Amino acid sequence: MQIAIAADHGGFILKDGLRDRLRALGHQVTDFGTDSAASTDYPDYAAVVARAVASGEFERGMLICTTGVGMSIAANKVPGVRAALGVNDTEVRLTRAHNNANVLTLGATLVDLDTAERLARIFLETEFEGGRHARRVDKIAAIERGGQG
Repeated sequence: MQIAIAADHGGFILKDGLRDRLRALGHQVTDFGTDSAASTDYPDYAAVVARAVASGEFERGMLICTTGVGMSIAANKVPGVRAALGVNDTEVRLTRAHNNANVLTLGATLVDLDTAERLARIFLETEFEGGRHARRVDKIAAIERGGQG
């Protein structure tokens, strides 16, 4: 699978480890930075990954900051992106199955590398269920286009 990944300074260590593990699983992962603890602005990285996913260039995206919340908020400003913070297995599975999330955000202070890998695998392996959930995702897209949903 084609995956875009990025982090700010708060998540770069976890991002590097997760990137390497995803590549070892056979995924094609493009790393959009950052690569140090030097202070950066998370919206810059969220925008790059979100636009790459929304354009269809990448199937999924992953963003990491200290809590994952800022990345989620910023990524969700890009039409076509459904970014969700992943904290536990059930949440990640349902956000894919019910919401067709295409970007997973993680908090480097909330999950360790083993947990991040497990959540990423669930995110990548869980299929969208469609059906009644597709109607709801379509309503999200309508809101993005200025409609009422």
